[in-house]
Amino acid sequence: MPSQIPSSKSGSEVRHEVEQRAQLLQRLLPEGVPALWCPLLTHYKSDGGIDESRIAAHLRHLAPHVKGFLIPGSTSDGWELNDEEFRQLLEIALEQTQKLERYLLIGVLKVEAREALEKIIDLKNDIISRTGELDAEKALIKARVCGFTICAPRGREVTRGEMERGLSSILETGLPIALYQLPQITENEIDPDLIAQLAEQFSNFIFFKDSSGTDRLMLSGKDLGGVFTMRGAEGQYVDWTKAAGGGYDGFLLSTANCLAAEFNQIFGHLAAKRGKAARELSDRATALISGVFEVVKPWPDGNAFSNANKAMDHFFAFGPSTVDLPGPRLHGGSRLPGEMIRKTGELLHRHGLMPGRGYS
Repeated sequence: MPSQIPSSKSGSEVRHEVEQRAQLLQRLLPEGVPALWCPLLTHYKSDGGIDESRIAAHLRHLAPHVKGFLIPGSTSDGWELNDEEFRQLLEIALEQTQKLERYLLIGVLKVEAREALEKIIDLKNDIISRTGELDAEKALIKARVCGFTICAPRGREVTRGEMERGLSSILETGLPIALYQLPQITENEIDPDLIAQLAEQFSNFIFFKDSSGTDRLMLSGKDLGGVFTMRGAEGQYVDWTKAAGGGYDGFLLSTANCLAAEFNQIFGHLAAKRGKAARELSDRATALISGVFEVVKPWPDGNAFSNANKAMDHFFAFGPSTVDLPGPRLHGGSRLPGEMIRKTGELLHRHGLMPGRGYS
C-alpha cells in the first residue's frame, strides 16, 4: 500500500500547517503550554482497587507545581490497566483536573494502531456526551482535555510503512494528538524523518514526547513546525532545556510525581540566569533518581518508572518517619519490600530532598 503522506509541501502550505497548529494549541491551552507535565502515578488500595482518595490527594499536592498531566501513562500502569480500571482512573482524572483547573492528556497506550484509533473514537464520543458539546474540539476544551497520547505500533518487525499508515490513520481523525517515543515498550523507534513528515502533514500533531534516552529527533535538528517537544528521559535536566541550548520545549517526567517543585526551581534559576544554582539542583535530582532506580531495579513486578516513583512518593505522602509502613501496592498485587523503602528514604535524606511532612 503506498504512503498516504506526500513527500513534500509548498512553503505556503507548510506555513499554513504551522499557523493552524499554533492556533489549535492556543485554543486548547489558552494560558500557554506548561513546561512541566506529569504522568501521574496510579495508587491502589490493599484489596487492589484503585484508590480514588489517594489519587485526588496526590493531584492536589502536585497542582501548585504541575499544570498538565498525562493519565494514564506508563508510570500510571497504562499498559497494564484493564478497561474497567482505565475508565475508573479516567473518571477521577477528568473530575479532578476540572476542580483543580489543570489540563489532561489522555494516554491511549495500545499495541496496535487500530486498537488505539477505536479507543480514541470511543473516548471522543464519551467526552461529547459528558460535556453536551456536539463539536469535538469544543467538548475537549470544556473537559480540559488537550489531546490523546499514542505510541508507535509495538514490535521490532514493524516497518516504516506500517508505522506511517498506523500513525496517519489516527492523525486523520483531526483530533489533537501527542506522539510518544517509548522504545522500552514498543521495541522500536519512530524515525526522525517520519516524525517531521507527520508534523508537516498534520497540524493536529501538537506534542512529541521522547522517553528513549537517545534523543534522536532532537539531535537530528529536524524542524517540527511548532510541535511542542517534551523530554521524558530522566537526568541532566539543565542540559536538555532550550534555555541551555538543549532544544526541548519542556519535560514530561515520571519523577514530577515527587520532584515537581524542584524542577520548577530549576526552570526558575535558568530564567533568572542562575546557571550554577540550576545545575546544582539538577545534579542532586539526577543522583537521587539514579540511586532509587538502582534500588528498585531487582523487583520483578511493575516497571522501573512506576516503582521508583512509588518508593519516593511513599515519603512524600506519609512523611519522613513512615519507613515502617507497608510499601506501596503495585498493579500486579505485590508490594515494594521494606528494604527498598528504607534505602529510598536514605537516598532522599542524603541528597537533601526528603519532604518535611506528608500530603496524605
